[in-house]
Amino acid sequence: MPHPAAKAHERSHEDAAMPPKNGQEKAAPRGGDSARSEERRDERPRNKPVHELRLGRIRAAIWLNDTESGPRYNVQISRLYKDQKDKWKDSQSFGREDLPLVAKVADLAMVWIYENPAGAEK
Repeated sequence: MPHPAAKAHERSHEDAAMPPKNGQEKAAPRGGDSARSEERRDERPRNKPVHELRLGRIRAAIWLNDTESGPRYNVQISRLYKDQKDKWKDSQSFGREDLPLVAKVADLAMVWIYENPAGAEK
């Protein structure tokens, strides 16, 4: 029987139990008014992934994109963590101990994509 911490938590875009995604780790601004650029970022509508999978702190977000060749899925894998101000952030950098979960969440994402073909009517 698998360890409870290794259980996959699948989430669709309707689930609200996931901490909000704050974007990628950001470097310090390179000149200009950072408050204005922050406002512009917040004004853009935020799309949501069509499906999310999570194992511990490792998350795979599956996105549906329209391309010239038709709809296609893309997967973004990230590691969740809390910053010094106790706010949720994510990173695309993984430590050695994260790699088994990265491999497993990538496998689960592939299975979900094969079971849910892009462009198929539901």
